[in-house]
Amino acid sequence: MKILQDLNLEELKSLVISLGEKPFRAGQIFRALSSGRKISEITDISNDLRAVLLKTYVDEPVKIIKTLISKDGTEKYLFRLFDGNIVEGVFMKNKYGNTECLSTLVGCRMGCKFCASTIGGLVRNLTAGEMYATVCAVNKLGGGNLSKRAVTNVVLMGSGEPFDNYDEVVKFLRLVSCKDGLNISPRNISLSTCGLVPEMLKFSEENLPVNLTVSLHNPFDNKRKELMPIANAYKISEILSACDNYFNKTGRRFIFEYTLVKGVNDTVDCIKELIKLLKGRPCHVNVIRLNEVKENGLKSVDDKNAYRFVAELTKGGLSATVRRLNGADIDGACGQLRRSHIEGESV
Repeated sequence: MKILQDLNLEELKSLVISLGEKPFRAGQIFRALSSGRKISEITDISNDLRAVLLKTYVDEPVKIIKTLISKDGTEKYLFRLFDGNIVEGVFMKNKYGNTECLSTLVGCRMGCKFCASTIGGLVRNLTAGEMYATVCAVNKLGGGNLSKRAVTNVVLMGSGEPFDNYDEVVKFLRLVSCKDGLNISPRNISLSTCGLVPEMLKFSEENLPVNLTVSLHNPFDNKRKELMPIANAYKISEILSACDNYFNKTGRRFIFEYTLVKGVNDTVDCIKELIKLLKGRPCHVNVIRLNEVKENGLKSVDDKNAYRFVAELTKGGLSATVRRLNGADIDGACGQLRRSHIEGESV
């Protein structure tokens, strides 16, 4: 079975014409799917067309099977895909809008030591339509529609390295920003990468000026390798060069994620090196308090030291903030909820 949400508007037009239908049917189908409806719920097309579509395409490729609500208002979801695989997403309400954090792969093969997503490795990539269907489902659950969205911002920071699924992620970004669907501006979308330099350079040519976020987590190459195996392939200097290129191509400043791990990357030397590397660049440092994962044994710093770290970066001339901690009481870290669900099923 295929996923109808994988098709953009032009591809849908080709499909309906091949089925002997008028081109305008494609717009009806695209808007219905973007509203979070199943194929069987599209009532403004004929029964015959629905029946034909359901012979080839999955009626509901993504279904929310579990919702957890944090005391801070964050909502976390488990999505069951049509093949039985599980991914997760997070919905965060903020003053500037409501953000969905979504997964781009089932699992991850990057091996970052602090992340639960990578435990168990990569299962498979998500398709563009599966990613899009998660946003449509959350938008619908939140009472949104195409004219007044409940999801106003999207971040690709859930399970998986987005650039490890490059083609499908780029297609998703075009789907989610299409004016005939959810129409979420690329400027309201953030994409987080652990630093796949060739893909970063390629992405700068896509004319998709999203907010590029790079997981840095240590300013020293040799120490970064201990946290992030990808650092064996690409040096920090190469990542910074790719970031500069992205800014020159898009005019969008870049963001560095820096997860504080107690006794690992919270030192004075780290602060000094970050200032040396980043001062004068059009960037922001997003300091994150680690959501602890029992499997890796890494410990978070306390609030006092997180804010001290940021104060020192700011004093040194960098733009830096401590990121709001969302959903710590509901397995808020990437991959935690999926893993606990899988472990529960296997008991």
